[in-house]
Amino acid sequence: MAGQAQKVRQRMIGILYLVLLGLVALNVSDSLLDAFKNLGDSLNTSTQNTQTGIDNMFDTFRETKMKENPERAKPILENAEKAQNLTSNLTDKVTEYKKLLIEEGGGIDTETGDVSKRSNTNISVRTMIRGGRAAELKQLITDTKKELEKLTNNEVPLTLDAVDPPARGGVKKSWEEATFGDGIPLTAAITGLEKIIADAKNAESASVKHIFGKMDQAVVNLDRFSAVAVAPTSYLIQGQPYTAKVFLTAYDSKATPTITVNGSRLPVENGQGTYSVNTTSEGVFDWQGEIEVQQTDGSVKTYKTEPMSYQVARPSAVVSPDAMNVLYIGVDNPISVSAPGVPKEDISVSGDGVSISGSQGKYIARVKSTGEASIHVSAKIGDKTQSLGSSAFRIKRIPKPTARVAGKTGGRISAAQLKGQSVVSAALDNFEFDAKFSISKFNMYIAKPRVDPIGPYQASGSSFSQQMKTAIGGVSSGSVVMIYDIVGVGPDGVSQNLDPITFQVTN
Repeated sequence: MAGQAQKVRQRMIGILYLVLLGLVALNVSDSLLDAFKNLGDSLNTSTQNTQTGIDNMFDTFRETKMKENPERAKPILENAEKAQNLTSNLTDKVTEYKKLLIEEGGGIDTETGDVSKRSNTNISVRTMIRGGRAAELKQLITDTKKELEKLTNNEVPLTLDAVDPPARGGVKKSWEEATFGDGIPLTAAITGLEKIIADAKNAESASVKHIFGKMDQAVVNLDRFSAVAVAPTSYLIQGQPYTAKVFLTAYDSKATPTITVNGSRLPVENGQGTYSVNTTSEGVFDWQGEIEVQQTDGSVKTYKTEPMSYQVARPSAVVSPDAMNVLYIGVDNPISVSAPGVPKEDISVSGDGVSISGSQGKYIARVKSTGEASIHVSAKIGDKTQSLGSSAFRIKRIPKPTARVAGKTGGRISAAQLKGQSVVSAALDNFEFDAKFSISKFNMYIAKPRVDPIGPYQASGSSFSQQMKTAIGGVSSGSVVMIYDIVGVGPDGVSQNLDPITFQVTN
């Protein structure tokens, strides 16, 4: 009803515009110019209302048809968007010409709300006709209408025209002359542009409505219905509700068929029944749905779904250390956390005696003191957060590393190789973590054949002292070099006495 009233109002505005144009030839009074201004305002309001209706049609189609049946709806939406683009190109061009006429007319007078030179009869002739814009606009209107007619298969009457008016008093005028020619006040020419925009939007509205209407031109045959049951998952955690949709593949949304599962009747809305049960116990559960549809002759047909089943399991979580079965102080301990049937993003991990960081199933655990730590796992299931269990971990210090010089822990070494060394290092063998150690101090003692022992020498840090370098520079075959009281510091900050290094120098 609202759409029909809008069309009637639009036709009345068009008739009034023609009457006013006829009166222009008789008298260009202020009252007549005011009438054009009021008509233009009315046309603008009508255009805005039409645009709102068009926007509502697109929004409704995208929110319903595109989601319900995107494969079928997509080409229909594309045709409607083509109609929208066609009229947008036209209205953009008309709006451009309207702004030009307003600028040529001295802008808008704040007192009248109309263009300052509204009674001028030369501006529209010079700007639109002599400038060739009127002819271009006429062609654009004609082309736009032809394209809209193609999109609607010529099934929609469109009021968008730019045809020459009939002769009056033996005088024949073109559409350009009748709209923007001699004797046409500037405000009337601007109102004429407003009318073109209004006509374009009405044509767009009619075309889009017709195109969208193709979506519903389908006949449902109840004899072709088949029952379908769809459940999002068949594996659930205890306490998580089981939900399934029971419906017909093609159904009448106005009908209310009788739908039952295992003999229990389901609530029905828009032709669909929702099956929901509480999962308070473990096990595998079977069910089958039945749909009764009354036929046009009053008889009832029954459709059965395929047998369905779902499994309910106890809450469980899997926490596995990525490197080993303990957590070490001072390093990043990677852990993986998962729960069957629960998305990773819904899992939360916390701990006692351990700090946890990370997400999406991959986490880093850090600990500070020896003992035990507990890692707790919970998950958001529905609108509740449920505990999935905990795991205990032992906390250990990083093992004592082995001190080395020249990559060796002792044994035979050539004098030349030893003289080329200047530091003591420490590292762990076969350790899964990248644990770095530093040497805080060590001592050195050198025994040469048939010579009194040299030393002991002391060094702070990992580098040989100058005295040590000088003493090593004098070693020869048969000498014994002992590095002892070595103190190493690991990533946990703990100082440890490392095993000594003893070298037997060879040639």
